[in-house]
Amino acid sequence: MINVLKPGLHTTIQDFGRVGYYEIGMPPSGALDKYSYSVANLLVGNDPKAAVLEITYMGPELEFKENTLIAITGGEIPPKINRESVPMYETLKINAGDVLSFDFLKNGARVYLSVAGGIDVPEIMSSRSTYTLSKIGGINGRALKEGDTLFIGNLKNKSIKEGVKLPPELITEFSNTHELRIIEGLYNHRITQESRERFFEIEWTVTPDANRVGYRLKGERLNFVPRKQPYGAGSNPSNVVDVGYPIGSIQIPDGIEPIILLNDAVTSGGYATVGTVISADLDVLAQAKTHDKLKFISISMGEALQVRKEQNKRIEMIEEFIYKH
Repeated sequence: MINVLKPGLHTTIQDFGRVGYYEIGMPPSGALDKYSYSVANLLVGNDPKAAVLEITYMGPELEFKENTLIAITGGEIPPKINRESVPMYETLKINAGDVLSFDFLKNGARVYLSVAGGIDVPEIMSSRSTYTLSKIGGINGRALKEGDTLFIGNLKNKSIKEGVKLPPELITEFSNTHELRIIEGLYNHRITQESRERFFEIEWTVTPDANRVGYRLKGERLNFVPRKQPYGAGSNPSNVVDVGYPIGSIQIPDGIEPIILLNDAVTSGGYATVGTVISADLDVLAQAKTHDKLKFISISMGEALQVRKEQNKRIEMIEEFIYKH
């Protein structure tokens, strides 16, 4: 059992996500940085879909009421146990009565805290993930609050020894500038050729409107190709007849401030989507924070699948490394 002494800025319970309900308008939610989430669970021997805490910008203060193992991955929000600094990306022992806290954010935007056995809350639609807009999952569909109690589950597959630490070459480093690879479409033909080129040339800035629903970016206005308003679409040139949005879709309402839709976003709508961030780079985007800089790179579907294959291979390497210790 874990007592929440301080909740942090926005700490939620997340797992792999609520998969299989997108067609009825239910976004998957789940960990935004799936890579860091997966590594956190591996370091404590958890089932790949065990629930963890996703910590954004400012960490919580947690009092553990039982002995267990934990691991902390993702962006750099330096952790402490009983006010003593402890490493990230390492299997850590924590004893009953110990207090886990965090220092100020140094890099990235989100940290993942796994506990051996996972965080135990009821499953809703096959997931424990918190979806705050609909108030489902996690604890009453909300971020943690002071005074909450977290229970530890039994989703543990392997026994991992205390002190297993990933080597530097298997740890992701974060900066304030990010390159995101995208697959163009479904409606990139709606943007003028000049604006399409500028979309990839300029450096975009993450605005304060960046959360689990989406990231709004600031750069310059882009122009759309004139067209006759189709039946069922709005009059603005960025409007189309309603379409389903893949996670990572980039829409540009009225040609200003692109929005990248993420795990808690609406599943469909009437804005043209000019491209989709590939799944591997959604992990990168999850670690971008306000005022960070982004650039987009266009790649093919084949290249995107190769990147995903390489990312999965890296996870397998980490699993192999952890299990042999």
